[in-house]
Amino acid sequence: MNDRLIALLLIACVISQADAENVLIIGNPSLPKLDRVTIEKLFTGRVIEINGQPAIVVNAAPGSSIRRQFLASFLTKDEDQYLAYWTVRRFIGKGTPPQELATSREIIEFVKSQPGGIGYISAADRTPELNVLIEK
Repeated sequence: MNDRLIALLLIACVISQADAENVLIIGNPSLPKLDRVTIEKLFTGRVIEINGQPAIVVNAAPGSSIRRQFLASFLTKDEDQYLAYWTVRRFIGKGTPPQELATSREIIEFVKSQPGGIGYISAADRTPELNVLIEK
């Protein structure tokens, strides 16, 4: 019986870990579903509006596990590459990096209240009212 309980706990941990690694791109309720290419362009400043509405993207805090997962999954970059990308863009006058928010709760509140707001959170932080634009 003890072995069975341990096995069930291990399975629950693996499922929970897999869910935590999934990234949800969330947007203001006014925004449509988006594809991966558009998400990449939004977070690199190459697209600044969706359907004529200004898009305002926000990042998770540098060094957070969700940010690392987002950068790897959607931008195929690590933190250093992403920072270097934005350093060059700023230098040549092509924009500034997205604002950074410390928690998933802050990202959710920003996105819900800001027309054109787009951010990302862990799938573990999903709530029913969120407008999920894309999931990976």
